[in-house]
Amino acid sequence: MALKMYGGLSAAALGEQLGTSSEAARQQLVRLAEEGHVAAESISSGVGRPTQVWGLTPAAQSRFPDTHAALTVQLLDILREQLGDTALDAVIAAREQATRTEYEAALADAGDLKDRVDRLVDLRSREGYMAAWTEQEDGSFLLTENHCPICAAATACQGFCRAELDVFKSVLGPDVEVHRQDHIVSGGRRCSYVIRSAHVQ
Repeated sequence: MALKMYGGLSAAALGEQLGTSSEAARQQLVRLAEEGHVAAESISSGVGRPTQVWGLTPAAQSRFPDTHAALTVQLLDILREQLGDTALDAVIAAREQATRTEYEAALADAGDLKDRVDRLVDLRSREGYMAAWTEQEDGSFLLTENHCPICAAATACQGFCRAELDVFKSVLGPDVEVHRQDHIVSGGRRCSYVIRSAHVQ
């Protein structure tokens, strides 16, 4: 909290803020650095050794209140109330098309279905879905997403979930069947999709 409020601080300055010794503050900083929440930077201030100044990493921001989910739901409600479902559907369709275009470019030179699934999982993981895939005994693939970064929006408007499923079907190809098996919005622990070649029975 002190680093968030005051910006980069040395261990001595942080200790002063917390009413403790610089060594005690340094030990806490080292522990937080091991967890990926803070990082040190050496800053020269004239003659003498550079001062080690500690600051928050991007990962640390998640430890502070964030109302973006509530804001998203509020904006969707306002959009629906003020402009109607048609406008909301248009927004979802535009997002769906943008996602499809991005994914198609990423999968353009992919080889077989396994390669396409692997690339799709990589895209989804980078977007925060904590995605993974496994190959099943029957030759199908199970794509799992253990987190949904748009869960609030998807709960408020399940058109987002429909659009994502449509994008999967589109980018994986017309010869591929995609079926949602688990669904976070419906109470599941995760979202999962069974993917198989339409030619495999």
